[in-house]
Amino acid sequence: MANLQIKGIDDRLYSEIKELAANENRSASQQVLFLVKEYLVRRHDIRTLKTPAQALLELSGSWGDDKSADEIISEIRAGRRNSDKLSAGF
Repeated sequence: MANLQIKGIDDRLYSEIKELAANENRSASQQVLFLVKEYLVRRHDIRTLKTPAQALLELSGSWGDDKSADEIISEIRAGRRNSDKLSAGF
């Protein structure tokens, strides 16, 4: 079985790893190995995740309509209701 040594790890990162390990009853080495394995299993999913910008761009144009702008505006105006709730003021 191979060994791996990690040098130059940030103290805060190491503290977080130790805290995670303690919470899950593992050593720091076991926790790092667990995290690496978990990443390798999920890396395909991670690579295929879309950014919010990508998702928005995919929606771009998907709401196209054959109606003219005037027809759409007329429909919106016809669907509005007037309310008397604020006619007397606050």
